[in-house]
Amino acid sequence: MPELPEVEVVRRGVDRWATRRVITHVEVLHPRAARRSEIDVAAALPGHAFACASRRGKYLWLPLDEWDSCLVMHLGMSGQLLMQPAERAPERHLRARIAFDDSGPELRFVDQRTFGSMMLDALVPDDADGRIPRQVQHIARDPLDPLFDDERFITRLRSRQSEVKRLLLDQALVSGIGNIYADEALWRARLRGTRPGVRVSRSRAAELLGHVREVMTQALAQGGTSFDSLYVNVNGESGYFSRSLHAYGREGQPCVRCGSAIVREPFMGRSSFRCPRCQRT
Repeated sequence: MPELPEVEVVRRGVDRWATRRVITHVEVLHPRAARRSEIDVAAALPGHAFACASRRGKYLWLPLDEWDSCLVMHLGMSGQLLMQPAERAPERHLRARIAFDDSGPELRFVDQRTFGSMMLDALVPDDADGRIPRQVQHIARDPLDPLFDDERFITRLRSRQSEVKRLLLDQALVSGIGNIYADEALWRARLRGTRPGVRVSRSRAAELLGHVREVMTQALAQGGTSFDSLYVNVNGESGYFSRSLHAYGREGQPCVRCGSAIVREPFMGRSSFRCPRCQRT
């Protein structure tokens, strides 16, 4: 699933190419693409323009020009938002397309596994952002958000019995972190993901948060992490941060810090990767 850096790369592309353009036609080609929307997306959007592209965690939303509602988009496991010339042949897994009144490219929602979604939602008051989609209210701010509260995060992490990696993936505690960047931050912090939050000192929790920011900032600068064709930016280009990974996906390869072989362990139906020497505790 795309994590914060990948979603932010997409947000920037959509903000550049799809906002402030009048929508003329919307075509929903697969019912699952708008299955959660109570309002007919195809009927409601024409005549409006997206004012901007916003994000919290892994959620994207495009406020409409009157700012009472927005189009919320979640990429799920394999969703892509592409800016494509209208005359270009449809992608194999094209689920929806949005055309504009100029000669520029159209916005296409491509989703191989159909776990992603788009829906119209009301904008409700938020503490500092002004307005936020109703369905995103429960999502915490992410570590790259200027309003992220470091002390609140550290205090809450250190009050939990849950494993620290589970806490990093808890979108109600901190958003945008997924399996890849959790493993990378834990490796950099020399911290084992199974350590309970209550057994992480305040200084180590602060250090871990710093590594989360560091790895996400570096990934963002490199366009995110792509292992296959499922994640691309709006121009169809892959990110290349996968070349800089030190733990995730490197089972059996030597740790660049100590030389021990990276191990893979089961975690919540997925896999965790760590160095058995550097991350003993």
